[in-house]
Order: sequence, then structure tokens, then C-alpha cells
Amino acid sequence: RHGEGGWALRKFDDQPLHALLLNTAHWTFTMMINVALGVWLKDPFTMYKFRTMHSDAEMKKSELEALNEMKGPVFKLKNDPRVTRVGAFLRFTSLDELPQLINVFFGHMSLVGPRPLPTYETLAMTANAQRRRLSVSPGMTCLWQISGRNDVADFSDWVRLDLEYIDQWSLWLDFQILLRTIPAVLFGRGAR
Repeated sequence: RHGEGGWALRKFDDQPLHALLLNTAHWTFTMMINVALGVWLKDPFTMYKFRTMHSDAEMKKSELEALNEMKGPVFKLKNDPRVTRVGAFLRFTSLDELPQLINVFFGHMSLVGPRPLPTYETLAMTANAQRRRLSVSPGMTCLWQISGRNDVADFSDWVRLDLEYIDQWSLWLDFQILLRTIPAVLFGRGAR
């Protein structure tokens, strides 16, 4: 059986080991492929991540829309019931982001830059300032990530941080962001 956007584990009721793996890592270690808009490339690109949610997460999103904790076109939920237990660990440690190094290697992303968003969230951005964040390569880390990530509850603040990065860009700033990303990831600041 194939999960949405990736390969899925198949449950074998007659094999306890597979059932145990399914319960502890349900859909988690399957590669999740998101389509993100890469304006720098002028085309959408495939962004790689480890799946951290159950396979029916997108279908359940509409049921949770009223609980969205982020103001703006982005959906964030602190205790999102769609996230698996192992997925929560991967998110807390940011290990779910490691496959994005493939995107960096192929030039779709940079190590530092505004975080890419799924296509449907990108298309929902209407303000010029929001769309201006798409004028540079998306990155694995950014000012938003080192400023508390999901603790930033208003998308306009997220955009402000991205525009600050764009306007003040330098190799030194990228180096500082990379260094500050280490403790942010190690201590899981703002991770969900």
C-alpha cells in the first residue's frame, strides 16, 4: 500500500515484529515528498523530509482548521494529533529535515534562507511582503528557526524575519545563523 507522497509500511497481522514496527514508527520513517515553490528556480521542486504524520493527515487537516495557532496562510498546531510519537521526536530534534540536504546538494535549496512552504500555503500568500520572501533560495534554517520557530505565532512576524534576512544578507549573517541553529536544534526551541 502506498501512502500519500511516499512509500508506506504494510501491516502484517501474522508477524508481530512488523506490527510492533508499525505501532512505534507508523508512517514515520517513510520518505515524505512535499512540493514546495522554488521561485528562485522559477518552478516548483520536490522537497524531501521524513514523514512525521499519519498517512491521512491532509484529510484530517480541515477538521483542525479552527484550532490553527498561526495567524496567516500557514497552519501550525502545538499538539497536532496527526503527528506520530516517533514523528514528534523527529520534529523536536529536527531530524525530519535531514533529507533536505539532498535538495541543497542539487541546488534547489540553500543551507540558510526562508523556509519553503507547501504549494497550497505559498499560493495563499497575497501580500507583496509575503511573496517577497520567495525572491531568494529557500533554506534549511533561517532567522525564524533561531528565533523560536513555532513560538512565532503570527505569519507577519515570520515574514518580517525573512525580509530582514533578505535585506541584510551576507556570508557572515549566514554563518551566524548556522551557528545559532545548533543550540536551537539541540534544545528544541520552538519545535513542534
